[in-house]
Amino acid sequence: MAQVLALIDDLFFQSKLLETAKQLGVDVRMCTTPDALDAELAKSTPRLVVVDLNARANPLDAVGRVHAGGREIPLIGFLSHVQRDLAERARAAGCSEVMPRSKFTQNLATILARAKSDW
Repeated sequence: MAQVLALIDDLFFQSKLLETAKQLGVDVRMCTTPDALDAELAKSTPRLVVVDLNARANPLDAVGRVHAGGREIPLIGFLSHVQRDLAERARAAGCSEVMPRSKFTQNLATILARAKSDW
């Protein structure tokens, strides 16, 4: 079971997340589309879902689908700090937390470590 599922289609961020996770011993499964995320969620329940809200493949739809069927999984979305409207829509769709990309990057190790322990 992956401790973290991530919907990220940016190769730079994928490698950054995977490298940090490897250093911390956190199992991350990378998804590049909402359908791939759905398939992973059908297999198991992760401790955390991370979504790049600027992903090309309708990330807000994916956020809403994470909580389908009553699943209660912490979900962090990240985006550009100037996208206030998108941040509000992400919260309304079900993101537990929305943060600027810079803050997400700065706190990535802490975020992943939380997923390794009890959230």
